[in-house]
Amino acid sequence: MSTKVKLMQAIKIWVVIYPSITLFNILFGSYLVNFPLFLKTLALTLVLVPWMVFAGLPFINWVQQKMSKNEKP
Repeated sequence: MSTKVKLMQAIKIWVVIYPSITLFNILFGSYLVNFPLFLKTLALTLVLVPWMVFAGLPFINWVQQKMSKNEKP
């Protein structure tokens, strides 16, 4: 896998994970405030890993495909 492909993959993951973590913390942070860090991390990953795999990244890939089709003459 080329460096350019890896960089694009990293950017796509970041585009999904950053707002997802932020939204998760806004919605559930107050409920998890008294939990130990490992349980907060467990809750975060239990929700966000499936979100990334089954919804977030497929959506970003779909958007990228639509944009690349529009660039071609």
